[in-house]
Amino acid sequence: MRKHLLVLAASIAALTAAASGITFRYYPYELRLRHSFNLAAMSRTVTPGVQVELRLDSITGYGEASMPPYLGESVESVTAFLSKIDPARLQNPFALEDIHAYMDSIAPGNHAAKAAVDIALHDLTGKLMGQPWYAIYGLDPAKAPCTSYTVSNDTPEVLAQKIAEAEPYAVIKVKMGVPGDRELIETIRRHTDKPICVDANQGWKTREEALDNILWLADKNCLFIEQPMDRNDPDSHAWLKERSPLPIIADEAVQTSADIPALARAYDGVNIKLMKCGGLYDAYRMAILARSLGLKVMIGCMTETSCAISAAAQLAPLADWVDLDGNLLIANDLFDGMKIVDGRVTLSVLPGIGIVPAAEVSAE
Repeated sequence: MRKHLLVLAASIAALTAAASGITFRYYPYELRLRHSFNLAAMSRTVTPGVQVELRLDSITGYGEASMPPYLGESVESVTAFLSKIDPARLQNPFALEDIHAYMDSIAPGNHAAKAAVDIALHDLTGKLMGQPWYAIYGLDPAKAPCTSYTVSNDTPEVLAQKIAEAEPYAVIKVKMGVPGDRELIETIRRHTDKPICVDANQGWKTREEALDNILWLADKNCLFIEQPMDRNDPDSHAWLKERSPLPIIADEAVQTSADIPALARAYDGVNIKLMKCGGLYDAYRMAILARSLGLKVMIGCMTETSCAISAAAQLAPLADWVDLDGNLLIANDLFDGMKIVDGRVTLSVLPGIGIVPAAEVSAE
């Protein structure tokens, strides 16, 4: 597969060298949530984003940056970073390693901004090869798991609506670490016995509080716990891992592949998100490295359009669990892409990351 890919890439690289050049475009786009998103430390109804387009002659690759506040990025920081990119350095879109090294030379961090370019490059190169990226990776789309669907606490009326909206999905994701979180679990359990997974978003303050909550959740058909405590406290997580009947998954504690080796002591798995690691280039490496260290793999997301969600979904067959519902939680998606069928991530045969602009779909 790799040899075939290299030969194909070389032939297309020759084609792109003769082409008229890459056009690089980006613009802000605010995502509107269907319901308020209530986390341990905040509540919000919108997520700022930036859309990216890389066009080579008649082929366009789409990318996206989504910036929840805790990442420390903003529309201003993302557009400032993107303004420094020389489109000529993207002329060979297959040179992913060189392009990432070039972006890192512009500034460290800025992972969401880099993810937007990376996703667009993957979409463009996949389209040039006429293949979806899961096929280029050699992955079986039938192995993609069911996605979880997030239900956050709210008023009783809105919460009932959220639970009803979760009916098509096989796993429910619950935000804890907020007031009334146990009541939220009990409310969900009055409506459904579907498996749940819990994201505490660092909301539990002590190891004893975390263990008490986990022991209580162990009888609630809970699959795992994400980031129970402060990401900067690996010793407490290691203590918890030794005693927890449920797997402990790192989320805020992990961003890039460089973080993973140190996490095996304190966690059972890692949540890989494109906006944290800079795109598919490092996300794929993270999944392979995590597996080699005996860690479980989760593919997650931020609040994103079907662009970034469909990109992350290319890695779904590598995962034990996926949480790819970000596009389902917004009211103004720009794209049509990966689908959820009977609760399961269902990948498109379309090349690249498998998306079509929604405007083109509605025009048909």
